[in-house]
Amino acid sequence: MEFDIDTLKAAASAVAREQNLSKDCSAGGVGAALLCDSGDTYTGICIDASCSIGFCAEHAAIAEMLKSRRTRVVAMIAVNDRGEILPPCGRCRELIYQVDKRNGDTQVILPDKRVMLLRDLLPWHWSANKKRSRERGEASARRRSPRRA
Repeated sequence: MEFDIDTLKAAASAVAREQNLSKDCSAGGVGAALLCDSGDTYTGICIDASCSIGFCAEHAAIAEMLKSRRTRVVAMIAVNDRGEILPPCGRCRELIYQVDKRNGDTQVILPDKRVMLLRDLLPWHWSANKKRSRERGEASARRRSPRRA
């Protein structure tokens, strides 16, 4: 699916406006926009709390998308309230991938408008190691189990 980086960036920038909620909490310092396979765009903002229970803008955008029962992200971008493009953190990369494994093909817009696939930002994904370990364990168990006549 074709998309325009500037249009997606504008959607994220439209919601990225810092709001101080209290001395311990602020929101909107980062905005994110996700383009879904339906062509719809979902946005979210971060919540920063001093006790570490906040969340990233990408998480909020994913939650917004899931309310519409969509899971497939074609492209994504995050920007701060100055309009600077930010790469998604590891937690956000992982969540997007876990929502739908096809999201490994999500085009992630990085600083300087460089685009990379999400799977290239998760080159040694833990689930691949888990699967290999499980397969090794099953093969090992087969070798150890007594043969029945």
